[in-house]
Amino acid sequence: MFILSEIRDTVALQPHTFGFEPADILARELNKKYANRILQDIGLVVSVFDLTKCGEGKIRYGDGCVWYKVDFRLVVFRPFISEVLIGKVKSQDEEGIKLTLTFFDEIYIDKTQLPAPCAYDSSKQQFFWAPKLEADATRTQLMDMPLSERLYIELEAPIRFRVEGDEFYDEEPGPPKATEGVRIDLTREPKRAPYQIFASITGQGMGPLEWWAGVGQSEEQMED
Repeated sequence: MFILSEIRDTVALQPHTFGFEPADILARELNKKYANRILQDIGLVVSVFDLTKCGEGKIRYGDGCVWYKVDFRLVVFRPFISEVLIGKVKSQDEEGIKLTLTFFDEIYIDKTQLPAPCAYDSSKQQFFWAPKLEADATRTQLMDMPLSERLYIELEAPIRFRVEGDEFYDEEPGPPKATEGVRIDLTREPKRAPYQIFASITGQGMGPLEWWAGVGQSEEQMED
């Protein structure tokens, strides 16, 4: 889920920091710049892990700062493909489910990545799974099932999911704002997240944790 990524950057130390250990101040300045930011094709930066190389500080003419060239490693959130994680259900609509890990919210499960047979109940605005029906059951069959036989995916429920892929999006600069005297096309698509993860909950043990609560104990009792 977390990886180390090595980066090189040039950092300026202000004169009021000269009395402190340069490495500590450099790490602090790098955290200000990178922490909680998305780096394209790298991931979500959590924090600076360490400094691996630091050049000699140089003072530029007309500038009171000391400039350092620094190689450092960042702790980055970017789960690998097929990694299994546990998050919480944040929202649902007819197209799928959005999950959260508290510190990262852009995790999506498309409706095609739900266990079969599955349907969206518009009255409760939740998906449900019907394990007692065949995988190719129709929507009519699903909606005719008693509520007691439906396994709903509740909001805020802990859920185990598998990472199927991710995507970075670097938005190009847009036109000036309407307040600057330029008309904006209000039909434009909503702003996309710079980093998204696509997941699934198909397969044994995947989905809300309550679906599988006690399964292991039941199997052990059957073996006994």
